[in-house]
Amino acid sequence: MRPTKRALPFDTSGFYFIALLALVIAGFWPSYFAKFFDGSADFTFYLHFHATLAMLWVLMLIAQPILIRQKKFAIHRKIGKLSYILVPLIFISIILLAHSTLRGPKENVGLELWVPFKDLLIFAVGYGIAIKYRKTMAIHARGMIVAGIVLIEPALVRLLLYLFFPDEGFAPSGYITMIILLYTLLIGLIISERKQKVGRWVFPLALGLYVFVHAVLLFQIHIPGWQAIAEWFAALPLT
Repeated sequence: MRPTKRALPFDTSGFYFIALLALVIAGFWPSYFAKFFDGSADFTFYLHFHATLAMLWVLMLIAQPILIRQKKFAIHRKIGKLSYILVPLIFISIILLAHSTLRGPKENVGLELWVPFKDLLIFAVGYGIAIKYRKTMAIHARGMIVAGIVLIEPALVRLLLYLFFPDEGFAPSGYITMIILLYTLLIGLIISERKQKVGRWVFPLALGLYVFVHAVLLFQIHIPGWQAIAEWFAALPLT
């Protein structure tokens, strides 16, 4: 029997992450990067801290599969070990940034906190899968892809709002468009992986998580205890 051909060329995924880097820069250009050129970059330390770590993460996502492709496994492993430091710092940066931006009415703090929490949840699942199955390339690579896909939502929704809804602030139709594009990507990955024997459960899991977290946000589904947790978090003297 012939071996099943890999549906996804994981060793070339670094080039796709270069496209992700371009998307991040384009999405955050008007609200972040451009302001360094017009002198209006009056951002908090927490935003700079998070932005720097997020960019380092994207650069790592680009470098790792390229190193595999070039068979530089020792360097790949050393950079991978650096993620044990980088990822906790990213978690801390998201927590601090989320805390520093909680400014809405107390009754809305639960949904307000859900926005960064959902990204943190999916990022943690993707990275956790990658680390748990670090010796099984097919699963490890999929986990890293999921951890990279998390960056698509915040960048893409900002780009869509800037291009098509510049005068509307937060436009629900722009957010729905982003969700459709994100789900199309995940469904495409699932279809391309449907005949694989190892690891094909990773992308369906990611899609299921996204459906759940977006449903909570869009339909304002009440999760028992979440509002209390959000109020407790907002009251902490973190930032």
